[in-house]
Amino acid sequence: MNDRNAIIVALRNAHGDTVTRQQIVEFVNSNPQHQFPHWLCNDNQYRAGRATYRLPANGEASVAVKSTRSVSVEDAMCYIPEVMQGYVEFGNHDDVERIIKSRSFYPVFISGLSGCGKTTTVQQVCASLKRECIRVNITVETDEDDLLGGFRLIDGETVFVYGPVVEAMRRGAVLLLDEVDLASNKIMCLQPVLEGRGVFLKKIGEQVNPAEGFTIVATANTKGQGNDNGKFVGTNVLNEAFLDRFACTMDQEYPAEKVETKIIKSVMARYNAEDDQFVANLVTWANAIRRTFDEGACDEVISTRRLVYIAEAYGIFRDRRKAVEMTVRRFNAETRESMLSLYEKVDSTINGGEKPSIIVDSIEIADGTVPF
Repeated sequence: MNDRNAIIVALRNAHGDTVTRQQIVEFVNSNPQHQFPHWLCNDNQYRAGRATYRLPANGEASVAVKSTRSVSVEDAMCYIPEVMQGYVEFGNHDDVERIIKSRSFYPVFISGLSGCGKTTTVQQVCASLKRECIRVNITVETDEDDLLGGFRLIDGETVFVYGPVVEAMRRGAVLLLDEVDLASNKIMCLQPVLEGRGVFLKKIGEQVNPAEGFTIVATANTKGQGNDNGKFVGTNVLNEAFLDRFACTMDQEYPAEKVETKIIKSVMARYNAEDDQFVANLVTWANAIRRTFDEGACDEVISTRRLVYIAEAYGIFRDRRKAVEMTVRRFNAETRESMLSLYEKVDSTINGGEKPSIIVDSIEIADGTVPF
């Protein structure tokens, strides 16, 4: 007898042909070997009234019934990220892979500047391991209803729908909390989840325990202590008890020059727009700006993500200057002109054929100044 029919027989023997949600909850709590029958409670064909359900005939439940919460083979695959063509492993990739591959519950907090590959690393590790990854983008408005679930109006009826956190727990998936430092104190509803002990859904009186393989990775631009330089507006100081529940913290830096060169080349290759010298110029230029940023001489930085945008623009327009200009246009006029001026000193093809005057292993320019 399969689990569904076993539940039907036991409930019918105890309560007859119809049961209430409370009776189902009491049955599951007393018989932990059985999973809560979501296939019954979330399928309209079994609904007999408010929180009351008609038990199907024996054998009927052995057929996989498609409902709002049923999980088919296709559903189980839908959260596995797509493999990114040309993805290059760097930074914390190996450590993240080892953690996720272990299928242990080991919450990780990854911090780093914007566009350094934090989210991509987690997603591509999951893609390579064929692990489900449910990504939740956190904002200051994110609350318990968004994360754990709540009542929704579906086909004219009020139904409790699991949130992404509970879905990840039930599936044994990797829960990716993206930009977690934007959260308010409403994210404290995740305290028991971060302990790996499951969570009690008080709105429906159901305990959900994590399946094997469930873990959490959070990404942020800060370490949850706020930001005082104005670069990451909206980031908050997170509760210390919340932060202390992460087993480890990883710092994600921008990739080394050789790695970043490989990344940009792979992007250009997708457009059949290979230009090794342009790639070398871009990486030299970006690293010069980053060193200037680290020394406090400028307020902006060229991220790896922005270099990818430049490579994509070049693949479309086949024009070095246009690709750079279009992609740095997001900065204010002064910063933009300074960045373009520095690039002109790197790339002789857009500065009238003059010999580049930048010194690769420092941020000095020919006249001894930095244009920021």
